[in-house]
Amino acid sequence: MEFSVESLESPALTKAHLAELLFEQIGLNKRESKDMIDAFFDLISDCLVDGNDVKISGFGNFQIRTKAPRPGRNPRTGESIPIQARRVVTFHASHKLKEHIQGQTAGAVEALLVTGE
Repeated sequence: MEFSVESLESPALTKAHLAELLFEQIGLNKRESKDMIDAFFDLISDCLVDGNDVKISGFGNFQIRTKAPRPGRNPRTGESIPIQARRVVTFHASHKLKEHIQGQTAGAVEALLVTGE
């Protein structure tokens, strides 16, 4: 089953748009669609908060990384400010996603070269 996002008004794909796509293309009712999207992102968020990595096959990996404290600087005043240790989320795209993105870019470039636009 292929999903189409052509009807989206903005270029960003939001949770509301995902729920609308589930409603339109799979047939779930709007409440079920919204609940399913919310549950999916809550599960990912909870796993990351617990310190677990999230791996989505064919898409990529979300990982928690602990950054050490370091000296920083207020760019406006030049004053030194210590930056506290913190946990951050990183995302690494899978090879499949990278290839898909590169394939789309390469196809667009080839189309431009062929049409001369």
